Amino acid sequence: MIREEGLAARLWRFAIWAAVAVFVLNVVAVIAVVVIDSFAARWFGTWLPPAFVTHWYSDAWNDFQLSDILIVTFEIVAAVVVISGVLGVTAAYAMARRNFPGKQAVMLIFLAPLLVPPLTYGIPLATLLYKAGLGGTMGGVILANLVPTVPFMVLVMIPFIEQIDPRIEAAARVFGASTFSLFIRVLVPLLLPGVLSGLLLVMVRTIAMFELTFLTSGPTSQTLVVALYYAVFASGVRAGQEVDVMAVVYMISTLIWLLIALRFVSPTQIVSRAKQRA
Repeated sequence: MIREEGLAARLWRFAIWAAVAVFVLNVVAVIAVVVIDSFAARWFGTWLPPAFVTHWYSDAWNDFQLSDILIVTFEIVAAVVVISGVLGVTAAYAMARRNFPGKQAVMLIFLAPLLVPPLTYGIPLATLLYKAGLGGTMGGVILANLVPTVPFMVLVMIPFIEQIDPRIEAAARVFGASTFSLFIRVLVPLLLPGVLSGLLLVMVRTIAMFELTFLTSGPTSQTLVVALYYAVFASGVRAGQEVDVMAVVYMISTLIWLLIALRFVSPTQIVSRAKQRA
């Protein structure tokens, strides 16, 4: 009986690891195909391209105006991250420290943009922005992306704020600390790991946000993910290798932003803080 249970456990572990290996290999294979094709002169019916070239990158850079798209993407992501941080931390502090009528209803409102598919509220939101004259502008794209990112930042920050003992803030006020000094000298150092973790997740979410950006962006306010979408549907006009170049640029730029962010914060901080609280 013991041998049968041990054999079953080993088979189960083998099945899990096999499934994980197949998944990882599929992801690696897809990425490898895209990268190889971006350097291929042509690739039909063979395991590898017969010749490799690099001019597809310069062609795509010029044809799709990638420099302008990357600048717009950086500006939108930076604006969303900063505004979400300011509004999210402030609202999270109020939600964590204050009890008021309708608090549960407010929490439900914060959860709604995260639970409902973006396309559901993205269409009426885009209609409203276009009526207000913000549709197709960078400001409209930023406002649309703030709808899910600010509530997300609030929900991330509330546990970090709740685990700070209120007596620390009371002691600082007893010694004459103003609200600004209390925030800068006491709360910011304590909340910094949570703030950085939340901003990292907001950054990743904004870079990958397609639906809201697509519905509210214009010719001069497209992020890289929206430009990639248009590049895919322009494959009949552009060479397929140029579309793959767009995909490679998107992967590399996202990876660079992630590496820069991970230089300052570890994504495991949220988990470790949750464990400490438990």
